Amino acid sequence: MRLAPLFAAAAAILAAPALADNHGEGPALEEVLAMDLRSEDSARDRYRHPAETLRFFGVEPSMRVVEFGPGGGWYTRVLLPWIAPHGEYMAMQADTGPGEPGQPSWAERFIAASTAGGAFDADDITAFESDEIPEDLLGTVDRVLVFRSIHGLMNANAADRELRAIRSLLADDGLVGVVQHRAPEEAAYEYANGANGYMRQADVIRLFAIHGFDLVAASEINANPDDPANWEGGVWTLPPVLRYGEEDRERYEAIGESDRMTLLFRKAN
Repeated sequence: MRLAPLFAAAAAILAAPALADNHGEGPALEEVLAMDLRSEDSARDRYRHPAETLRFFGVEPSMRVVEFGPGGGWYTRVLLPWIAPHGEYMAMQADTGPGEPGQPSWAERFIAASTAGGAFDADDITAFESDEIPEDLLGTVDRVLVFRSIHGLMNANAADRELRAIRSLLADDGLVGVVQHRAPEEAAYEYANGANGYMRQADVIRLFAIHGFDLVAASEINANPDDPANWEGGVWTLPPVLRYGEEDRERYEAIGESDRMTLLFRKAN
C-alpha cells in the first residue's frame, strides 16, 4: 500500500521555501550538493534524492537539526555545510553503553572524523549519545532526521528507548523525517521485522504512533519499484553493499538501491 496520495496536501503545506534560496552567508543546498567533499557521494543522489527529501521534510538552513545515527556521514556531508552557517547541526547516536576507559567517546570520534578534512571546525558540530542529551536542547529541536536506521533500532531492541529520546528533543512544532527500507505490506513479519533491513510501512507508522507521533505526510520520493524487497540476503544484497560481490552484480546494480518509504511525523498531543 502506498500512502502518498493521502498526504499530498499536508506535504505541500509543510514544504520549505525553494531550497535554492540563500539568505546571508553560507551555501545554498544546490551548491552543497555540488561540493568537492561530496565527489564520491553524489553517485547515490539519484537513489537518495537529498534535495527533494529535505524539501519534503521542510528543513531550512536556519533550523536546529538533529541527524540521528549518522553512520558513515553521507547525509552529514549534505547537512553540515548547509545548516552550520545559519542554524545548528547536531548528531545523535543511539546509546552505545559504557565506553572503554581512556578511549574517546562516540561524540568525540564523530566530531574528529567530520572535521578531519579541515572544511569544518569542531564548533560547527554538536554531537551526543541519546543517554547524554544536553538538558538545554530538550524541547528545542526543529527537525530530527532518521535515515535508514529504524531496522537497526528494532534489531537492537532499542526502538522504544530511542524514539522516546527523539520525542524529548522536539519543539512543540518540531517534526521527524524518516527514510527506511520498505518491505511489501504483504510480507511476512518474520522477513519484515528489521532483521533483513526492510520493514513494512504500516508497521513503522504504528511504531511511531505508539511512541507519541502522528503521521503528517508520506512520499514516494525514494521509492524504487524495481526492488522486490524480498532478497534472501536482505537489503544488503543491493548497492551500495552488494553482499554477494561479483555474483549477479550487474543485475543488482541495474535495480539500484532499495525501495524506501519517506515519512514525516509530528509530536501528538
